[in-house]
Amino acid sequence: MSDLGDHPVNEGKSGFDSARIAEVKSWLVSQFESVGKDVPDFEYTTRSISHLHSLACISQAKTQAAGIVASDLRQKAMEYRSQAARIREILQSIGLAQEGLPPNAVTSVQVVANVANLLNIRDTEMSSFLVAMADISLRKSGVEEKRANVQKESKVLLDYTRKAISRLTYLKRTLGQLEDDVATCEGQMNHWKTNLTIMLSKECQYLQQFSNYKALLNRVGYTSDISHGELVEMDEHRKELVKKTKPIMDTLRSYQDLPPDKALAALAIEEKRRQYAAAEKYLEEVLHSALATSE
Repeated sequence: MSDLGDHPVNEGKSGFDSARIAEVKSWLVSQFESVGKDVPDFEYTTRSISHLHSLACISQAKTQAAGIVASDLRQKAMEYRSQAARIREILQSIGLAQEGLPPNAVTSVQVVANVANLLNIRDTEMSSFLVAMADISLRKSGVEEKRANVQKESKVLLDYTRKAISRLTYLKRTLGQLEDDVATCEGQMNHWKTNLTIMLSKECQYLQQFSNYKALLNRVGYTSDISHGELVEMDEHRKELVKKTKPIMDTLRSYQDLPPDKALAALAIEEKRRQYAAAEKYLEEVLHSALATSE
């Protein structure tokens, strides 16, 4: 894409461009003539004319401001010279002309004048010196106060810096220790991972066993309402029934030694069966009563 701002300017294009080019040329001539040189030849483009016109406007404004300030300073200088002439006439009329004063007095006056200029006061009266000295004292006090505050802040910052350096050293040492412990920790983590895998498999196994045991207890009629005390009581009843049925079982076993008398043997067996049935019925009643009490 071509730069449309760098094409040569046609001076007959518009009155505005012509006036701007004339102002630029006039300003360039005045600037180069002030240093005794000729304006160099160059191509006038839209961009160069715009840039030079901006410089010319800024230069003319600053030149005008400098002229105003210089005129004011020249007027003040004339007033100071006229005032100095009047003061010189007054001093000569009373016999205090500079030529008639001893060198020590001239030196003292010059010192007083230099001190007045240093203190930036308009006269050499005692009150002006006192006011200026008081102002310097106030400034000195302010500077000393600021200096004390800066020193205090510097001490605080130095303390913070020392603590930060100490903390940084501690953190670096801790980092080194942690880096040294990485291998050990990785080995321990691998061991924990292995144990975790084993524990997960055990958990699945135990959950399956718990489910199986729960189903088994449900099949035999065990519920969570049966407490340990009730189980102990039922076990005691079972022991009593076993104790009662043991003589019967012993008697039945003794029948194995009887003579082969079929009728007596049948009667004895029938009697023992009735006794055994009665014992079983009593055991069932006790179990049912225990379960009913627990519910």
